[in-house]
Amino acid sequence: MCLAVPGRVISTAGDDALGRIGRIDFGGVIKEVNLIYVPEAEAGDYVLVHVGFAIAVIDEQEAARVFELLRQIDETAGAQGAAT
Repeated sequence: MCLAVPGRVISTAGDDALGRIGRIDFGGVIKEVNLIYVPEAEAGDYVLVHVGFAIAVIDEQEAARVFELLRQIDETAGAQGAAT
């Protein structure tokens, strides 16, 4: 199974379309991500990231929805682990 995780663009660097990098905040964890597939992404935008590449720009409501689903998955996994 593949998973793309949303994050908020903090900053971007590089003028070359192939080498443009973004600093992305994943709920407090900051990672550098390649922005080649989302040249329109700017600071403050939310992007979906898969294996080090931002693959889509999404709106804040969609990002919040995904964060909530991930939180529910984490809670369910924790409850199942506690039951065994």
